[in-house]
Amino acid sequence: MSTFTDKEKLSILSDLISIKSVNDDEKLVSEYLNKLFSKHGINSKIIPVGGNRTDLIAEIGSGHPVLGISGHMDVVSAGDESQWASNPFTMTERDGNLYGRGAADMKSGLAAMVIAMIEIKEQGLLKRGTIRLMATMGEEVGELGSKTFATDGTMDDVDALIIGEPSGWMIAYAHKGSMDIKLTSTGKAAHSSMPDQGYNAIDPLMDLLVKANHLFRNTDKNSQLMGPLSFNTTIFNGGNQVNSIPENATAEINIRTIPEFNNPKVEDTITKLVADENKSGAKIDMDIYMSQPSIETTGDSPLVSIAEEIGKKYYGSDVPLGAIPPVTDASNLLQSKPKEFPFIIFGPGSDSVHQVDEYVPKDMYLAFINIYEELFTGYLNN
Repeated sequence: MSTFTDKEKLSILSDLISIKSVNDDEKLVSEYLNKLFSKHGINSKIIPVGGNRTDLIAEIGSGHPVLGISGHMDVVSAGDESQWASNPFTMTERDGNLYGRGAADMKSGLAAMVIAMIEIKEQGLLKRGTIRLMATMGEEVGELGSKTFATDGTMDDVDALIIGEPSGWMIAYAHKGSMDIKLTSTGKAAHSSMPDQGYNAIDPLMDLLVKANHLFRNTDKNSQLMGPLSFNTTIFNGGNQVNSIPENATAEINIRTIPEFNNPKVEDTITKLVADENKSGAKIDMDIYMSQPSIETTGDSPLVSIAEEIGKKYYGSDVPLGAIPPVTDASNLLQSKPKEFPFIIFGPGSDSVHQVDEYVPKDMYLAFINIYEELFTGYLNN
């Protein structure tokens, strides 16, 4: 018999969505989960990271195998809230969907994992092994929370990992990496009628970006699983007056990397482009302020097979396997693990991630609680 009614399961998700953990204040989510676990006799620990930002760890069971499960507690900004059909921080049900910021990415996945752990504990379903929840802060910007778990020994004895990111009815065992780079060009201001008295900071930056577009978008390097690397300049700023030669210009770039064109190779390529421009008189500085590697496992493990079997039961047909483009906390959590490590990304969601009127289908959210109960115990008890 289920520990929670559907109404209670929905209430927990609603409570989490109401906590405005927008790139901050994960402590409030940690405290909520800590109280929920404590109510059901499960030990959990809040781990300070800085300010109002915390990780949380909780366990049931003991010994090996150790199944790591992970979800992040932060969400992205709701943007212009007037564009939403309902308050983004009040879960609202419409036409079978649950709307709210984080409904898909990824408070539904996190809630489903937490509820599944409590159900398993309360009903005595775990016969051997340990389920270890690693709830992280800062996944949306910098992934500092998962870096903490990767470096403090928490992942050392983990035998398999499930991340509940919103894959929907798909099981992923690989994803692209991500790099954020800022280029700053320094020139010399002058009146536009006398450009020879200054140095246009925009020109070398534009030249570099055109060359970078060609190099990265026309490469023959390709991942059979993940596809090609993607390179995009997403922010460009320069100048302050139309009749003045700009003395400063900046560009910010996001690159989604693949094993065949990995982060170090990208860094080497852009470093050379910067050096070439600077040899010609430019003054461009490069700052790589985020760099998370791609993750590629074999996808050949009992964890994947069990997830396929359970997923098919709830989905009604075969659940596809593959890779997803977005980066996850796995970039940190799996850094020291071999390619054969059992790993999947499997969680409730929709294609509304980071958008206005983000939602998760109600039936999918409730189904994933059952899926996780069966998946966690199915993997550990066998």
